Formats: sequence, structure tokens, C-alpha cells
Amino acid sequence: MSRLTLNRPFGLMRPGFIDDFLTPFSDWFGDGDMTPGLRLRTPAVNITENDDSYQLHLAAPGMKRSDFKVDIEGDTLTISSEKESETEEKSKQYSRREYGYTSFSRSFTLPDDVNRDRIDAHYEDGILRLTLPRKEEARRKETTKAIPVK
Repeated sequence: MSRLTLNRPFGLMRPGFIDDFLTPFSDWFGDGDMTPGLRLRTPAVNITENDDSYQLHLAAPGMKRSDFKVDIEGDTLTISSEKESETEEKSKQYSRREYGYTSFSRSFTLPDDVNRDRIDAHYEDGILRLTLPRKEEARRKETTKAIPVK
């Protein structure tokens, strides 16, 4: 049986590792974002498998469909996003301007039995849902057949 696997090019130093390490301090210092204007968050991913396809659900609330980039290069599926924001506030007594930048990238090694031409992606209610259908011949191979012992 093939498996959809997560690529971790950074090992322990994966994106979000520092945030995970600093989480206990977030109660003291706010949301744990030690660098104002720069946020590196890695969305959570759930992967399920059935006879016909793999389902990949990526939690990314507050985003739009146009914020996502989904690419396949070789046997690697990459989901990424970059988002910049700018706010400006002016009054007679002060002027304030803030910049923000949020990005993430998640990569997965695709099994050989995925039909790359039929991959489908939908974003709704803060969840990016990808359906990775299996090739027809792969579905036929995995059906079980009882062979009687004579």
C-alpha cells in the first residue's frame, strides 16, 4: 500500500519549530510572535486514505482561494501561501504605519498510484481540501480476493 508522506527538509528545525518551543512563554508575552510584522505559521494537515483517493485537509482560516499556490514538481506536491498586509492610521497627534507578512509552505511526496491529472482543490470554511484520486489500475490491484486452499 502506498502512503502520502510529508517532506521535512528542515528536520527538527521545521517551520514553526521555534514557535512550538516558545509556546509556554506566550501566556506572558502575548501570542508568542517575537518578531512584529513577521509571522511564520505552519497550518495543520490531516491526511486520510480510502480505496479511491487520498484526502488532504489543510487548516488555514482567514485566507482566500487566491492566497494559495498548489504545485506539483516531480513526485512532490507543494502547498504554499504568501500574504502581505499594511495598515496606516493618521491623526493630528500621531501617525502609525504597520506592515505584516505571513507565509507558509508544506510539501508532500506523492505515491505512484495518484492520478496527478485529476487532483482537485477546494477552499471553504477555513479548510483547503485536496482530493488526490488513485489511478484506475491501482484501485483494481488493491481489491482482495480469497483463494481457496485445495
